[in-house]
Amino acid sequence: MPVNRRIKLPDGESIPALGQGTWMMAEHPHQRAQEIAALRAGLDLGLTLIDTAEMYADGGAETLVGEAIEGRRDEVFLVSKVYPHNGTRAGVMAACERSLRRLRVERLDLYLLHWREEIPLEESIAGFEALQAAGKIRMWGVSNFDVTDMEDLFAAGGAACATNQVLYNVTRRGPEYDLFPALSSRGIPPMAYSPLEQAALPKGSVLEAIGRKHGADAYQVALAWVLRRPDMIAVPKAGDPRHVAANARALELVLDEEDLAAIDAAFPPPSRKRPLEMI
Repeated sequence: MPVNRRIKLPDGESIPALGQGTWMMAEHPHQRAQEIAALRAGLDLGLTLIDTAEMYADGGAETLVGEAIEGRRDEVFLVSKVYPHNGTRAGVMAACERSLRRLRVERLDLYLLHWREEIPLEESIAGFEALQAAGKIRMWGVSNFDVTDMEDLFAAGGAACATNQVLYNVTRRGPEYDLFPALSSRGIPPMAYSPLEQAALPKGSVLEAIGRKHGADAYQVALAWVLRRPDMIAVPKAGDPRHVAANARALELVLDEEDLAAIDAAFPPPSRKRPLEMI
């Protein structure tokens, strides 16, 4: 079994570097059994961080996760996200209760504001803190926040933010320029969603050549590249047990300096500020 690295959160707790995402799960009933099997296979392989959201399949993904982790809750570091339009103090608390019911659990390990809209961040933080006080969540964080959003969050009293989940992969390297350094300065690890670009990586790329060198495929190379960062958490979605096993093998793949230089040449790092991307 691949050994899953651990990443430290600001409070000192360590969590798996490689987890499982659930975006676009629970959208096709005929795939349900396979998706549940995939999540359970991931748990068996040590991919015990599961990320979901009230947005995914209109809550259906949370319901699916709840079924998948039944009887295994203690193994899981469970993450969900709240819609920004539910970002008031009362809205965050009510949304969390709905998520807990769908997941059939009493507490989330980490609860994220899915992205930022017009509701004052002080309101969202107050909701998170009330949920912590009630024992409904252990930690909270954000998603899709750029540097200025993070500055506003800290100014609003958000020093306890545990992570910022953002779009990051070999084709979308913008956060490296300023966001990742800003997070690192505060000891906040980033969490990469869509680290495999939803299986839409360029065909015939240098990733395939590097994969042949290591006995891996292009997606394992791309995932190992994301995980090369010592502070990075990644949550690829895999709805098939075979794909979960393939993702887990990326933990064993160590890219050398030649590999990293070739990837930089094919997918150049940012040389200037870029707006944070979302999909």
